[in-house]
Amino acid sequence: MVIFRPHAEILGRYNHASFLSTPTSLHPMHIGQYTLANNLFVAPMAGVTDRPFRMLCKQLGAGYAVSEMVTSRKDLWTSLKTSRRADHTGESGPIAVQIAGTDAAMMAEAAVYNIERGAQIIDINMGCPAKKVCNKWAGSALMQDEPLAMSIVQAVVDAAQPHNVPVTLKMRTGWCDAHKNAVALARAAEAAGVQMITVHGRTREQGYKGLAEYDTITAVKQAVRVPVVANGDIDSPEKAKEVLKLTGADALMIGRAAQGRPWIFREIAHYLATGEHLAQPLVEEVSRLLLAHLDEHYALYGERTGVRSARKHIAWYIRSLPGGEAFRQHMNTLEDSASQHRAVAAFFDDLAQAHERLPEPVLLVEPLALHE
Repeated sequence: MVIFRPHAEILGRYNHASFLSTPTSLHPMHIGQYTLANNLFVAPMAGVTDRPFRMLCKQLGAGYAVSEMVTSRKDLWTSLKTSRRADHTGESGPIAVQIAGTDAAMMAEAAVYNIERGAQIIDINMGCPAKKVCNKWAGSALMQDEPLAMSIVQAVVDAAQPHNVPVTLKMRTGWCDAHKNAVALARAAEAAGVQMITVHGRTREQGYKGLAEYDTITAVKQAVRVPVVANGDIDSPEKAKEVLKLTGADALMIGRAAQGRPWIFREIAHYLATGEHLAQPLVEEVSRLLLAHLDEHYALYGERTGVRSARKHIAWYIRSLPGGEAFRQHMNTLEDSASQHRAVAAFFDDLAQAHERLPEPVLLVEPLALHE
């Protein structure tokens, strides 16, 4: 279900218009009848790219963002989890909703259901590698069964067409190294009417291990005429430029690198436009952005769930900062939003006493353990 109710207060707090002055990347980008601000996209990530996070990334230079994965199961459409995932209150268009499932008729019905509630673009999930998704033959598991995958694609395109809603597809390079069928699926999807294809440069078998490869993305770009989006391991302005050059992709999709660093979009846009690096953001700006993000997060999730689910976002922001690990441990003991908010404000106030701009990242010995 999509909730699309522009809200002046939210728009004002995020100052969405400010990102329009951010230098864009190499060319304008279109999905169907929609013109996007630029060709730097936020990757849909379950449990991360909710409406507050999407709006923040757009404020900081992203030209497009897709909702978290929404199930095609009708019995779950009214659940609190699904309604939160499809909440687009105050978000700028085009509103894009990603749907996932294994049955063509159910996926078509889910597409129409979301379109009737405000979705302007429907994205088909054929890229999620999570076991709980793949064990149900959804997400990237569909790449093992090309006839089923294409029946779903065709059903969704046919359902969306009367509403003049473009359909896009996100997939991986294949199920495993021995079964990389992204090119074949891309050609079939284009023939079915899909208007943009995103490829993550790993197989389902890889998950997020190893390195993304871009040869398959290059091959997909050469095989189809619709826009192709490159995704996977794009974590710096230099990497963004390299991937665009290697693949010839029309756009880039950035996921994990934006966690705790949503300004990566304006950094990449500036570098692509000028060849120069932006300075690290001011500590005061990061503090203001994070505190506003927390306010919107609490408003969406409520007190208990909001405090617990905000911990991972806070941890991502502070993981490489001086004193970040000690603060993370303390922050995980706080059980109410007021205390959490005050603690974050105090941490950045102290940091600002020693640093005008965010310090360069320091290497962590061990990965962060997240608490929700």
